[in-house]
Amino acid sequence: MAKKSYPLYETTVFENFRVLTENAAAKFPDKIAVSYRKNPKDKEPINVTYTQMKEDIRHFGTKAVQMGLREKHVAIVGEATYNWVVAFFGLMSIGAVTVPIDKELPAPEIADILRVSESCAVFYGKTAAEKVDEERANTPAVTTFVAMTGDIIDGAVSIESMIEEGKKLYEAGDNSFYDYEIDTEKCASIVFTSGTTGKGKGVMLSQKNIVSDMTQGMYNFAITPKTMMVLPPHHTFGSTVNLVGHLAQGCTVYISSGLLQILNEMKEQQPSHLVLVPLFVETFYKRIWTTAEKQGKAKLLRTLMKVSNGLRKVGIDLRKQLFKSVTSAFGGKLEMIICGGAALNQDIIDTFESMGITILNGYGITECAPLISCNRNKLQKKGSVGTPIIGEQVKILDPDENGEGEICVKGPNVMLGYYKNEEATKAAFDDEGYFKTGDYGKLDDEGWIYITGRLKNLIIFSNGKNVYPEEIETEISRIEGVSEAVVYAGESKKDPTKEVIVAEIFPDAEMMERRGITDVQKYFDDEITKINERSVDYKAVGLVKIRNEEFPKNTSKKIKRFEIDKSID
Repeated sequence: MAKKSYPLYETTVFENFRVLTENAAAKFPDKIAVSYRKNPKDKEPINVTYTQMKEDIRHFGTKAVQMGLREKHVAIVGEATYNWVVAFFGLMSIGAVTVPIDKELPAPEIADILRVSESCAVFYGKTAAEKVDEERANTPAVTTFVAMTGDIIDGAVSIESMIEEGKKLYEAGDNSFYDYEIDTEKCASIVFTSGTTGKGKGVMLSQKNIVSDMTQGMYNFAITPKTMMVLPPHHTFGSTVNLVGHLAQGCTVYISSGLLQILNEMKEQQPSHLVLVPLFVETFYKRIWTTAEKQGKAKLLRTLMKVSNGLRKVGIDLRKQLFKSVTSAFGGKLEMIICGGAALNQDIIDTFESMGITILNGYGITECAPLISCNRNKLQKKGSVGTPIIGEQVKILDPDENGEGEICVKGPNVMLGYYKNEEATKAAFDDEGYFKTGDYGKLDDEGWIYITGRLKNLIIFSNGKNVYPEEIETEISRIEGVSEAVVYAGESKKDPTKEVIVAEIFPDAEMMERRGITDVQKYFDDEITKINERSVDYKAVGLVKIRNEEFPKNTSKKIKRFEIDKSID
């Protein structure tokens, strides 16, 4: 769909986190801001209005000031909960520097981040309590411990007690929460990138970075009234887009109780849109076709999609009626999925669109707080990750004959730099002040961004030919029965000089069995041969490697390429 005159949507403008919560409470006082369960088995969720959230954040912040946390570095490590939201928004509102940490990291790595970030306090969830406790001796600078959920370790206080004591202070006349001017240009959060190629760096983001990313980004698309949060909160896609962007707009955010609960919660909560990474969308897609095949309705479903698409071309839209049995599995009200974090197969986007669920494929990176571009509700281009958000400048560095080169970005959402790493910061920007994303791609003549792959993953052969594995992986992912695939240049253990393009595939065992495929290696060898026949010679896959388990992933569900054994003998 392409409408060049497609207008910008209305958005909510706010200067900082404190203004965000105050404005949202004034505009949506009785609307549910956050809904959640303390325990997945609880019959009914707890609903928090925008007014209550504002008061909880204010009272928490008042107590945090008294505890001496203003302008201090404070770590937050735990699962997504309402108290995580209170801690993050409350600390940002008093001028503290938040350090969101991945709860899945091993205890020594959490301790390392606490030391490197110079955190003096840590807010922890139930899944991180034991790790935080066992590393105390290795993090002597951390003197304040606050339990967001779960057990209270020795010497810690609960976030609930902070809110209660802060309420008393505020009602007694303590106005310290408001009597402070937030400097939106200063470092407000240090986000350590999870990375897929090794140890991450501490990305310094200001409140201006985060706020501008959402105020400018939300002009590009219209969110619906209710969403579910399934992404980890330590990542900017979860904290900035799912929380900051949505709560500023008055959206209701239901916080999922965990991966095992998602489908049941979707049926119960009936979200009208979701914010996801591709792995979730791919899982939903496979579930649709697996269910259809089990019920013997896969052929009928494909026929209905063709009929529906034909009717839409003449202005007749019957998707809600035709695909009700499919979309009911996702609650029945799902209209849209905002997807980012990695490439998403266009076939999947087209399938969901055929059934009445629009997927807005976007592009972001932690260093840009994170949103750079996104397709729009009714303005999309196949294969593109959309147009840059308002105020964003994008250029291609050193483009080749096809116009492809490194994607570079400049704008108010671009990071301040890497914490205590001047060398890496300098290397990340070009002479004109553009941030070099490390992603390779191109712009079309209307400014739409197309991503080819990551520079770090580039396969460079001795004959000078360059191959981006993501391009081949996209083709392989279309093969029926592929659950996951990674392409790389393999080095032979017998002959280190021998290099060949390897396609390593984790098959969908259930589909293999259902189709009666017993020789999995031969099946995929034959399918890859078909791909090779329509590819240029230097992009041909020379070896298909079958694996018996999923690829290792970080908590953003991206495959850790650096942990894959790339030997081929």
